[in-house]
Amino acid sequence: MRTKSLKKNKINVITLGCSKNTYDSEVLMGQLKASGKDVVHEQEGNIVVINTCGFIDNAKAESVNTILEYADKKEKGLVDKVFVTGCLSERYRPDLEKEIPNVDQYFGTTELPLLLKALGADYKHELLGERLTTTPKNYAYLKIAEGCDRPCSFCAIPIMRGKHVSQSIEKLVKEAEGLAKNGVKELILIAQDLTYYGLDLYKKRNLAELLENLVKVEGIEWIRLHYAFPTGFPMDVLELMKNEPKICNYIDIPLQHISDNILKSMRRGTTKEKTTKLLKDFREAVPGMTIRTTLIVGYPGETQEDFETMRDWVQEMKFERLGCFTYSHEENTHAYLLEDDVPEEIKQARAAEIMDLQSQISWDLNQEKIGQTFKCIIDRKEGQHFIGRTEFDSPDVDNEVLIDAAKFYVKTGEFVNVKIIDATEFDLYGEPV
Repeated sequence: MRTKSLKKNKINVITLGCSKNTYDSEVLMGQLKASGKDVVHEQEGNIVVINTCGFIDNAKAESVNTILEYADKKEKGLVDKVFVTGCLSERYRPDLEKEIPNVDQYFGTTELPLLLKALGADYKHELLGERLTTTPKNYAYLKIAEGCDRPCSFCAIPIMRGKHVSQSIEKLVKEAEGLAKNGVKELILIAQDLTYYGLDLYKKRNLAELLENLVKVEGIEWIRLHYAFPTGFPMDVLELMKNEPKICNYIDIPLQHISDNILKSMRRGTTKEKTTKLLKDFREAVPGMTIRTTLIVGYPGETQEDFETMRDWVQEMKFERLGCFTYSHEENTHAYLLEDDVPEEIKQARAAEIMDLQSQISWDLNQEKIGQTFKCIIDRKEGQHFIGRTEFDSPDVDNEVLIDAAKFYVKTGEFVNVKIIDATEFDLYGEPV
């Protein structure tokens, strides 16, 4: 008589890096569940899939450390199998296989069917757009395109993700309808480049037409735009943003630098004058819109003068949201041919100076919100507060609205009108009205 029962496998998916990786993990988990697999996200499981990031040095280090941690757990018998996928694996697979051989298998960014096969599951084409979301139930990412055709000198994304490929409007609407049925109220549109959307499929920049179709999806109340390249931005989107209440008055447009010398070396295809005019046009077309951007300091050849040009411009433009990163010298990029000549301590000091300046700008802008009432979505309860966001704030990167849970009860996943009673640089405090 058998006394030993067969152990049931549980697959634990670990996601590192950006929202595009989050989306890929959700698709993987949806496929696994459809094949009857027991799958969890960043919990306990005897089979581990690590979805890595390979974008810049810090992200690569985090990915490598996570792989090493689970390879060690496998060595000790704490997990049975370890699989690695995502951008780091796409970019450095031969090196990883050599350096960390105690991983069962490495997969690239386009090898989902092969990864599923290794996990004992079948790739189901009919599941297009169906996924197990890992975000709070009220919002989800909608990846409208993959890859990038831009020639930016510092960026390794085309190496890891390939050429730009848009998803069809029909497929994206179907996916949005499925998400809405599951209670999603906010769609966050992501891609390496929203600006290029549709050029490959429809022979024109077609973001506006996609948005016109998505706003018709019942149950979706907010649509947010992330990662639009400044050059060639489809301006018809702004008219739609202004007139369509479902499209948040918010855009994430990574600008990277503003000194003409650096922009030219970065191969950004624009100038300080053109960029400043574009932002002015944005603000005129959609009064009160929030612009989020990211900047890079310490790019090869960046002089003190180049940096001061950027610093003064940040002061002048008063971005509602801004992140600043130090330059990372990436193999196989065009900029790798240049000398990484700005010392690390100067890079760090420049980034800190930009972020100090931005925190003052953010403080001033937030003080203006005191006394105003905003429609907020409540994402979660944390400690003594319910945490929500206005339409001007994206999850994880922007301001949050804190509501005292000892005094007020609000339902997570629901919209609430909140009056702002106090503000710091990056948090707003409010009371439901």
